[in-house]
Amino acid sequence: MNKLYEKNGILFAVIWIVIYVVGMSLADNLSRIVGVEKSISLALCIILSAVAYGWIKKNGYVAKYGLCKPTVSADQMLYYVPLVFIATINIWYGFAMNLSMLESLLYFFSMILVGFLEEIIFRGFLFVEMCKDNVKTAIIVSSVTFGIGHIVNLFNGSGADLFSNLLQVVYAIAAGFMFTIIFYKTKSLWPCIVTHSVINSMSVFANEAAATPMMKVATAAALTLVSLGYAIYIIKRGVGDETR
Repeated sequence: MNKLYEKNGILFAVIWIVIYVVGMSLADNLSRIVGVEKSISLALCIILSAVAYGWIKKNGYVAKYGLCKPTVSADQMLYYVPLVFIATINIWYGFAMNLSMLESLLYFFSMILVGFLEEIIFRGFLFVEMCKDNVKTAIIVSSVTFGIGHIVNLFNGSGADLFSNLLQVVYAIAAGFMFTIIFYKTKSLWPCIVTHSVINSMSVFANEAAATPMMKVATAAALTLVSLGYAIYIIKRGVGDETR
């Protein structure tokens, strides 16, 4: 890993993205074949998370990839209230037990690790490396690739329909932009990891059957507007500028 990273950091990030996306899709399908949702997926998440964190820790990249406290005070970030609002998105329609108790637990914990992995890969590995050349380009690429990456849900057997998936791509790009700005300004990935993990893990209890198409559009719009608005607020206020 070190040789590839030292030779080409961006290629290193891209390979991680491919391994993650392809690996998780295969693991989800294998879990369904086994008959226990997320059983193989959780195992893969644990392995990938351990490898990624172990490599970061071993090489002294904890601060570089934001696995540290924010460098700005909470009041400058509006006490992260917009993130709390966004984190509740999957319970806006109420609660539902969509899977068995065992599968719900497997799903819950695998999604927590998915939040960790996606932030490390897209905001950490990819964004940090691209920042060396152009910060604006890095922000755009990290945000867009993160959002478009969700299109894989159409093909991995998750059951996502085209309409819902396209909405997900749109608000995922907005959320990706917000997470990237938070990381860039605070030098910490933890607010992003925690929010992302809560959103993902609570999806197992989402009452999707209660949501009409218009409700889904309204939800996507709210998430997009809050994400973009929060990111713009952070930028305009100059949060974290004094630390660079």
